[in-house]
Amino acid sequence: MSAPVIAACLWVVTATLIAMLPSKDYHWRAAYVLIAVGIPILGWVTLREGPWIGLLILAGGASILRWPVIYLVRWLRRKLAR
Repeated sequence: MSAPVIAACLWVVTATLIAMLPSKDYHWRAAYVLIAVGIPILGWVTLREGPWIGLLILAGGASILRWPVIYLVRWLRRKLAR
């Protein structure tokens, strides 16, 4: 396994562990940190492993951070409907 894929796997394990902890803000601060760390990892994986593996990693990250993605889609729909 290459270093970018290992980093992505560690990101998934970290996100899972964070999700198990109690949080007063429903994990939004942790989600922002995970997004900020995950974007460079996604770019690294895509650069080293190719776009198909990058899309798989993107889909995995979006499934873990589904609520920020849902809110982004809702926001984009409202912006485009105007």
